[in-house]
Amino acid sequence: MTIYIENEIDYKFDFDYEKIANDVVNTAIDHLQFPFEAEISITITDNDGIQSINKEFREIDSPTDVLSFPMIDYEEAGKFDHIEANDDFFNPETGEVILGDIVLCVPRILSQAEDFGHSVLREYAFLIAHSMLHLFGFDHMTEAEATVMEQKQREILDILNITRD
Repeated sequence: MTIYIENEIDYKFDFDYEKIANDVVNTAIDHLQFPFEAEISITITDNDGIQSINKEFREIDSPTDVLSFPMIDYEEAGKFDHIEANDDFFNPETGEVILGDIVLCVPRILSQAEDFGHSVLREYAFLIAHSMLHLFGFDHMTEAEATVMEQKQREILDILNITRD
């Protein structure tokens, strides 16, 4: 498992943000029974940074809380049987599956934690869990998809005992 974390801003979390990222990523991988070693990139940025990425890749000229860039197309979310047949999904140097990239916006993490009445740690962990599910092909475009995704997010955070309290 390789997790690259790039912190582009000078914000100091009051928790070990690298450990929490590793814990959430590994728990998501275990919980969804992803059968391969994986590589993930996490970028931590500010409103301007995420707005620029959002504009470039999604043609939406505004900041957001998190962006997920999966490297694998799934016929069905959480089904991994097609991955082994495609060498393009693997890093040739490490043999790890390149799951994708996650971009987190610190100002949004801080404001949403306050708005929702829970800790910054919980919001940070939630957004990583949310993004991991996107990297596994899950989405929330329909009510049924949202229900499944919300349940899986809860399960991942419950395993880690990261609650809204």
